[in-house]
Amino acid sequence: MNIEQIYTGCLAQGAYYIISNGEAAIIDPLRETQPYIERLQKDGVVLKYIFETHFHADFVSGHLDLSKKTNASIIYGSTAKPEFEAIIAEDNQIFEIGNIKIKVLHTPGHTMESSSFLLIDENGKEKALFSGDTLFLGDVGRPDLAQKAANMTQEELAGLLYDSLYEKILPLNDDIIVYPAHGAGSACGKNMQKETLDSLGNQKKTNYALNQKDKESFIKAVTDGLLPPPVYFGMNVAMNKKGYESFDEVLSKGLQALSPDEFEETAEHSGALLLDVRNNNDFAQGLIPQSVNIGLDGDFAPWVGALIVDVQQPILLITDKNQEEETVTRLSRVGFDNVIGFLKGGFEAWKNSSKEIDTVNRISAQEFEKEISGKEVKIIDVRKESEYEAEHVDEAFNKPLAYINQWISTLDPKEHFYLHCAGGYRSMMAASILQARGYRNFSEIAGGFGEITKTGVPKSDFACQSKTLNKN
Repeated sequence: MNIEQIYTGCLAQGAYYIISNGEAAIIDPLRETQPYIERLQKDGVVLKYIFETHFHADFVSGHLDLSKKTNASIIYGSTAKPEFEAIIAEDNQIFEIGNIKIKVLHTPGHTMESSSFLLIDENGKEKALFSGDTLFLGDVGRPDLAQKAANMTQEELAGLLYDSLYEKILPLNDDIIVYPAHGAGSACGKNMQKETLDSLGNQKKTNYALNQKDKESFIKAVTDGLLPPPVYFGMNVAMNKKGYESFDEVLSKGLQALSPDEFEETAEHSGALLLDVRNNNDFAQGLIPQSVNIGLDGDFAPWVGALIVDVQQPILLITDKNQEEETVTRLSRVGFDNVIGFLKGGFEAWKNSSKEIDTVNRISAQEFEKEISGKEVKIIDVRKESEYEAEHVDEAFNKPLAYINQWISTLDPKEHFYLHCAGGYRSMMAASILQARGYRNFSEIAGGFGEITKTGVPKSDFACQSKTLNKN
């Protein structure tokens, strides 16, 4: 028997590959299936089952393509109602893979169909729990995503989650290894640890949600401080439940190379979003007018979902050389399948064709310090609220990037302002969106708050943060 965690950092997502005596199972696979196919062939094993812990909201699973290519059965827990052929397991139903068994535990609360999978080895010992979004390391799944579908409040769902955890999972042995579906950085929880596996015994000691005195205190603890889920979550759930276009077709369509003239003509007639995925420094120095920057070198897919929102939006890509396939792949992981081509030769080809280019007014932290000295200025900090509360530039306004579509209309286009995040990744996204919508009277600060702290710009007192933060 062998268990392998296949972790994808930009999604903070864990898929699992399990083999025993010539047979295999995969739990919560990513959208692109070729790496799994190649691994199965290399190991000389047959994929028997594809287990899905629930209808995922933050990514599109590869279950359908993988099943079509391998003839493996897709398995969900009880109450799931997918619109394609699948096995709907009964609670405690057992499936055999080679010499091992996987027991399905229906653990509703995060969603109604959420299930955890208990692995029993060849000696009959319970060895591992694939807990999906029911139990994370340091946290539990948020109980507010399935409210509409379940016709329940988040408090009622949290109550179900309490029952699932305290009746189904906590009684299990301490030496069982917990393999969750997500880690720190995922929007499916609020306080996850950076580790990606742990013993159940340690989680019983350290996880706040597993140490509540009663159901009432549990409900209060897990619902406190929940931020609104990204809007694209519902669209991903629908794709996972109803089905989607095959990844091979999505990739083929997205890898249409367009000359600068073809790219320009397609942009004018398609209503496509021009998505530039280059490094923010390169983008600032030269860009195609109206293009939006979301860099591949950060939390790309979640930011695409949060900022573009509509998975049906046509997209044209500007990438560095040989990054087209990676970009289409990472977009498809969160359901953005409507890429209709990329700029052949990248931005350099556009520039060399003598077409119009634009830039972003990016200044250094030192220039920022000089410009604001002794003046009343407007400063916008697009970091998360928790980052801002920990320490910020005096008099700066906190307007998190995730909510730019709500706050952008409150800006006065005639009033100059300064814009920063932690390191320049998020503030360049904001800058590109602002310019695409006609706001140009601002200066974006290179290196963000990290560089500002090296200057004499007045700052608030530091307050230690309680959560692990993304510093991009």
